Amino acid sequence: MRILVADKLAQEGLDYLKQAGADFDVKVGLKEDELAAAIPAYDGLVVRSGAKVTPKCLENPGSLKCIARAGVGVDNIDLPTATQKGILVMNTAEASTLSTAEHALALMYALARKIPAADAHVKSAPPKWEKTKYEGTQLAGKTLGVVGLGRIGKTVAIRALAMDMHVIGFDPFVSTPDVLDGRVKLFKDFDEFLAQLDVVTFHVPGGATTKHLLNRDRLMTKCKPNLLVVNDARGEVVDEFALADALKEKKIAGAAIDVFAKEPPQTDHPLFAAPNVVLTPHLGASTEEAQTAVSLEACKYVVAYLKTGEIRGAVNAGGIKLDLPADEAPFASLAQRIGALLSSICEAGYKTITLRASGTRVTKHMNTLLRLATVELLKPHLTENVNVINVEHLARSRGIELVSIPESAPPQGLVGDILGIRASTGANRDSHRILGTVYADALPRVLRIDDYNMDMVPEGNMVVINNKDMPGVIGFVGTTFGNAKVNIADMVISRHLNPDGSATALMVIKTDQIPPDSLIQALTSAPQILSVRSATLPPRK
Repeated sequence: MRILVADKLAQEGLDYLKQAGADFDVKVGLKEDELAAAIPAYDGLVVRSGAKVTPKCLENPGSLKCIARAGVGVDNIDLPTATQKGILVMNTAEASTLSTAEHALALMYALARKIPAADAHVKSAPPKWEKTKYEGTQLAGKTLGVVGLGRIGKTVAIRALAMDMHVIGFDPFVSTPDVLDGRVKLFKDFDEFLAQLDVVTFHVPGGATTKHLLNRDRLMTKCKPNLLVVNDARGEVVDEFALADALKEKKIAGAAIDVFAKEPPQTDHPLFAAPNVVLTPHLGASTEEAQTAVSLEACKYVVAYLKTGEIRGAVNAGGIKLDLPADEAPFASLAQRIGALLSSICEAGYKTITLRASGTRVTKHMNTLLRLATVELLKPHLTENVNVINVEHLARSRGIELVSIPESAPPQGLVGDILGIRASTGANRDSHRILGTVYADALPRVLRIDDYNMDMVPEGNMVVINNKDMPGVIGFVGTTFGNAKVNIADMVISRHLNPDGSATALMVIKTDQIPPDSLIQALTSAPQILSVRSATLPPRK
């Protein structure tokens, strides 16, 4: 477990790495070429905002499996490249939640009561005492609009409610009509929401969907003239130049800004000369407690992933969870084994990989189980590294659709938590499906391959034979294995009556040795054998 710390961290984080037995190096201030050269030797990377993890840095990631950002956001990490390379990216957004929320509230109070300007006034030479110039407005009774009801937004809302403010919210990703037990009503129309506000505070990520959410048109025509704007999120969320104009033209009453589209802002930025503005240099998470917490959490996240596969604070894992409880973890193994077995009986060129699941233990982890199965389906056909982080990207880049379908009841004839994976190779070609479950003994079991019922633990060396259901086939197969000196450890046979009245059978055979190509060829050449496929799965744990 080798970890590179590429930015200055609180000592508590480094102490944790020592306690965890990690072999780590602290190399601060590396240039792009230096960081690119260093990365391949490490399993994990911890950064803050200083180190820039560019596509060039990740071009040859070597052993790198994860990157943790000690802080909110991952602006300094090239997320698409990391995902493509199968590298987990995490941040420690929760660790600095309270500090960031407190800073937004501090900005709100400072702006409403004109504290920075009044402070400068009193400290001027000679000292002044013109109280009437700095009459402010109280926040109690005012309507606060919280844009983004995630961790920080909710924390701000809870404290604003305690300040006797009326709080409403806007968050297109929250489907409920309200949050915080009905105390904060949510609006779907941003203009309708904006028109009611005395104060607005932003707590949303950057990106195309939130860029200039507060734009020139809204500032000039949709806002109340007494509106106070607080941006403690991302600079691009508010059009800074339009904001300066709106302040000068008295379309709004004030603004408190902690983040800028470009940091530091240019020396002639118009907000520097705008009236009633409070500006801070991106201090949202800059408290002693927050910096200790983000450093410690980033190191914990890296160690947890490298040691056990536990995923915390992920920003490119699509909601997957690998550290499942004891009663659910066997389904992860089942998904992997189904994927590996399915890859052996399918032709290459998948078009769709579909997971169907029934039962409470399976349906809540469908995305994780689908990715685990897809990794095993694609692995034999790809030269690049494939894992649960990049498998969706690799699949979609090859035109493979991944589908998850929850079922209200298990397939006919089966009971309990059932996991089914189907790999389709196109409209005019075959598709194959395997169904499985986990019993009380925690062993993964295959219950059905296509139309053939069985009960078998998928493990070790396996041969799947589809044959005509006729006398002598079992004897022929046994003799052929014997002649090849391959011992049969276990065997399951299932029969199926086809619509045309003919019958076929499926033999699933476990062997002590890997079956040689000559054995597979001898079986395949027999007229009574329809297909032969072999696979090697992990042994039983």
